[in-house]
Amino acid sequence: METHFELNDVTKKLPKHLHKFVVKQPYEEYTAQNQAVWRYVMRMNVDYLGKVAHESYIEGLEKTGISIDTIPKMEGMNRILKDIGWAAVSVDGFIPPNAFMEFQAYNVLVIASDMRTINHIKYTPAPDIIHEAAGHAPIIANPEYAEYLRRFGEIGAKAISSARDYEMYEAIRLLSILKENPNSSVKEIQEAQEQVEWLQNNMGDLSEMAQIRNLHWWTVEYGLIGSLENPKIYGAGLLSSIGESAWCMQDEVKKIPYTLQASNVSFDITKPQPQLFVTPDFAHLSLVLEQYANTMGIRRGGLSGVRKLIDSKNLGTIELTTGVQISGVFSNVISDERDRPIYIQTNGGTALANRDKELIGHGIEYHAEGYGSPIGKLKGINIPIENMSPRDLEAYGIYEGKKVTLEFEGGIKVEGEVITGTRDLRGRIQLISFKNCTVTHFETLLFHPDWGIYDMAVGVEIVSAYAGPADVTSFENLGKVSETKTHKIEYSEADKELYKLYEQVRQMREENGSTEDTLRVVFEKIKEAHKSDWLLAIELYELSVINNYSVQHDIERYLTTLKENKDYKELIENGLYLLSKTEVI
Repeated sequence: METHFELNDVTKKLPKHLHKFVVKQPYEEYTAQNQAVWRYVMRMNVDYLGKVAHESYIEGLEKTGISIDTIPKMEGMNRILKDIGWAAVSVDGFIPPNAFMEFQAYNVLVIASDMRTINHIKYTPAPDIIHEAAGHAPIIANPEYAEYLRRFGEIGAKAISSARDYEMYEAIRLLSILKENPNSSVKEIQEAQEQVEWLQNNMGDLSEMAQIRNLHWWTVEYGLIGSLENPKIYGAGLLSSIGESAWCMQDEVKKIPYTLQASNVSFDITKPQPQLFVTPDFAHLSLVLEQYANTMGIRRGGLSGVRKLIDSKNLGTIELTTGVQISGVFSNVISDERDRPIYIQTNGGTALANRDKELIGHGIEYHAEGYGSPIGKLKGINIPIENMSPRDLEAYGIYEGKKVTLEFEGGIKVEGEVITGTRDLRGRIQLISFKNCTVTHFETLLFHPDWGIYDMAVGVEIVSAYAGPADVTSFENLGKVSETKTHKIEYSEADKELYKLYEQVRQMREENGSTEDTLRVVFEKIKEAHKSDWLLAIELYELSVINNYSVQHDIERYLTTLKENKDYKELIENGLYLLSKTEVI
């Protein structure tokens, strides 16, 4: 199998339709300033999170191969992640929620390959490699949490979306891209923000996917664990944000016990969270997940499940009591007076399957125009068709070559000549095919003889309804990659000169090759041409103190001047505090 990314024991299990979301990590595009931002954030995180994060975090950094000094490479991470049964792939920003969940179900972390800019060093609205690699990866070294994450992906991938959910995904993706790009105009950002806010206020009832995303947000992204009085951080959004990891511990952020109710609490990805949920332990996360799964169409089926699929306007599947699975875009359901579904209809290519394997001859080419079938028992007959023995079928005239009229409870009538039946390995009838067939619901025509062979699915009830196909190989181009691409930042000549200085300082530190003169030359260039850059001055100060160069006093005075800018004050003070803690000063 040819792929555009590295395969290993974990990623080779990914279905082909997920491959299109994987991109090559643009490692060569990370600037020396990006590397410095990574180092600053990681050093701050390790220092602070050692006190407030779940105990798995620091230990997990080592287990998953996350370096404090250097942005990780996917290949290196994967060599270490495989030891705990996971893998990582690089993607372009946000990907559709169902795809994200499906990757997770296969024990694969999707890592947004972009790196936050220095302007968003505390928090970025866009997913980036700090958030994904340094936030998500360490905690999965905890086996109990890793299994919760996998199971969450498995269930979440089957959650049914509404038609508005994809609009929201695209709107948030665009807004996050624009906010992270320093070249975006104020007008562009404002228009994107207004679109997100409009959608937030006009989503209607929360879909399964919206609710499962809420649970994901309040646990995997922004979860706290322990007691309400003394919680610890395990959510990746908090672990990767030096701003919110400190803010979340303040009394201003309300702490709430984590329950199923969190599924109804929506979030705004562009703002700090006003409240957070605290789970007593990782086992409780799995308990709430199972409670939510019990409310989903995948476990409840029925009329509500089909209606969710119709509302989604997306590919979905229903499963009948016989195990027959019908996958397509559902367009209509007829119900009886007891709110039981008695007929379902799809539009466009539809595939039939059993046990997640397409039934031979029943793919989207054969059912290209859609598919419809009755559901339920025959009127006046206690034995469902699916439970009929060969003798029963003969007694009721349901056998090959026989013209038959089947009248179902609820008013569906199927009249035609039986061609053949399809059974599963246990002998249960799953399909009955007719020619010269007419299907009606009282006066409404549902199938005309001129339309060809009628293949009737057999089943008394709909036992499951979920997003996506039963057999992922039935549908080509499954899933859609967003046409809105992450913007490649255009750097000015001044930016490029600054990044050369960052690289020079990085080499000095790594190769222990600095001198008083070389540091002073870089320092003079910063003062002259890059007066708003505080991070490189911090790195210069670190080297000057380590080597006891006299220029340290000039740099210290310069940093004191920079602290007059409130945007830099806390960042500079934190950087200096770190140096003092590591006994550099």
